[in-house]
Amino acid sequence: MLIDRIKSLASLGNVTFAFALVLFVWVIWYSYTGSGGPQELVSRLLPIALTLQILFMYRKDFLYKWLPAGVNHLLVAFYIGICIYAFVYFFLYYEDIAIWRQGSYTTQDFVVGLLMFLLVMELSRLAHPVLFWVNVVLVLYTLFGYLSPIDFFWHPGASFYRVVTSSTVEMSNGIYGIYGQIALTLIASFLLLAAVANGFGAQSAMINVMRRLAGRSRQMVPQTAVLGSLSVGMVSGSGSANAVVVGAITIPLMKRYGLPGTVAGAIETAASMGGLIMPPLMGVGAFLMSQFLGVPYWEVVKRGFALAFVYYATLALAVYLLCVRLLPRDEVAAPAVPAYDRIKTSIFFLAVVFLVALIGWIGMGELRAALYTAAFMFALLLANFLYFKYALKDPALAGETFLGNLRIAIETHADMTSYLTLLLATLGIMIGLFTITGFINRMGGTLLEIGAANLIAVILMAYIFGWLVGAGLPPTATYIVGAVVIVGPLRELGVNPWVAQFFVFLISVWGEVSPPTSLTAAISARIAEDSFMRTMWEALKITLPVTLMTFAIFTRSDIVVNPGWPQLGATLLVLVGTSGVAFAMFGRFVQNPAGNILLRATLALFAFVTLFHPDGNVAMAAAAVALPATIYGVWRHRQIAPPKSALQSQPAS
Repeated sequence: MLIDRIKSLASLGNVTFAFALVLFVWVIWYSYTGSGGPQELVSRLLPIALTLQILFMYRKDFLYKWLPAGVNHLLVAFYIGICIYAFVYFFLYYEDIAIWRQGSYTTQDFVVGLLMFLLVMELSRLAHPVLFWVNVVLVLYTLFGYLSPIDFFWHPGASFYRVVTSSTVEMSNGIYGIYGQIALTLIASFLLLAAVANGFGAQSAMINVMRRLAGRSRQMVPQTAVLGSLSVGMVSGSGSANAVVVGAITIPLMKRYGLPGTVAGAIETAASMGGLIMPPLMGVGAFLMSQFLGVPYWEVVKRGFALAFVYYATLALAVYLLCVRLLPRDEVAAPAVPAYDRIKTSIFFLAVVFLVALIGWIGMGELRAALYTAAFMFALLLANFLYFKYALKDPALAGETFLGNLRIAIETHADMTSYLTLLLATLGIMIGLFTITGFINRMGGTLLEIGAANLIAVILMAYIFGWLVGAGLPPTATYIVGAVVIVGPLRELGVNPWVAQFFVFLISVWGEVSPPTSLTAAISARIAEDSFMRTMWEALKITLPVTLMTFAIFTRSDIVVNPGWPQLGATLLVLVGTSGVAFAMFGRFVQNPAGNILLRATLALFAFVTLFHPDGNVAMAAAAVALPATIYGVWRHRQIAPPKSALQSQPAS
């Protein structure tokens, strides 16, 4: 009967898909037309994104496990009702709120803002508890700052009405502000690429291809994690997502071929962290950077390629040196990769080249370039799917359907977009409250006072501040707070804006692996079935050579300031320096311990001069020593470092 048919369709999964489809189509439409502008768009799509986040969280598990199922159902309906109410209200009165009633809101404006404020706070409590409690403290500080006994934190206080309106209906900050707008415009458009790739299984196909490219040597098997994370990082922009997608395959693979679980988890943690640096997505921070600097996104991407090259090249060397010490040099069977997977991988990289050509060569706007690239990738993946399924009748595709793959793509896009929208809306509240209390100006003034005495001191203090923020907050939050607090004082002290922004950006990336919290390390350790703390500590050691890049951009500033030949020279110098440090940490020149330590310390000294000496000629002279010494050291390491006993070869599958 019709009623039974309707009931069967009205499942939680189908309701989620319906909202996901609305978001998907709306993002595509806006990416093509730009109609209404980002502020109007966020007033429309934010309630839809929050509804999706509620549904995804509810599908995964009840929102409140300690409450009965019926109460959970009612609360979910109530939360979605708030979203629908806000959607309708802003749809009807957006122009009045955004233009005519700024500063003199009606009671209903305040009620809608209050409901959305409380909803975002509650959802952040469930999804991002650390951010929630930071915002709770900030709300109390905003209300009662006049009670502070410390002059630095004192301010006259603000009303709860001001807290709510500044976080919602004022629309300059808060949940409808710039961060929510970026989430639902630039980020949502670029996530179309990741969604299409995931819908047709291109990401898992890439990992299989990278395993093949890693070669037949047991010592090269862990490079699968490096290459796989590099590839998936192009469209994931997330360390934790990279660890989930890539680590689920590479960590068991590394353990199977003899690596200890701690080392396998640490390698994947370090490799996944690079997903925050790898263009063209570069995580959320790169989109925010383009807004802060007022430049096209491509300008950030051009500089990101150099940093990502240094990161993954140095990481690959460090991983290789480690694996030569831990694994014997015997051959293992390389896995066979089906033609279907090879073609999907080729399509993925072709789409990345297509995107770079649209933005960098043709000069197309970011939104349309992302949309056209997603359409280009979709068309090729669909043609590939139809050919192998219906023309070749490949049995591997027997369980796949076009509509099924399309649904996976749409729901993947909705899941990632809604998650990031909630995150950035929560951060919008945080930065808005920082602004109201004047904390940003006071912190900036303190940094300027320190910098007046010594620029190095302010850089070190800024790094410590960024580390403290990154110890509890995710990379996006760390970058936003750092960009707001640190960049201004650095620019006042004469630091180039690009250097200041990338300094904060790299601090936020390092926060993804820094103690005491690291979601990426936690995921990798869980997959490896090993200690979280040991995994995080090993990952810190592996990434230490690249961490120096955070400071090297001050002396080798061309790497982020002047794309082109100057950038190429600075990139090579930084790579020589970080590679030399990597060998000094993990390599062996000679068997004699004392002689080995002396030679490694000497190489580290030349590497540090290459990275940090302000005179470019001196740095090049040091690099002329460090580079051949590193190459010779790798050759010697191959001779003396491998373990003497061979491990039994095991199949790759």
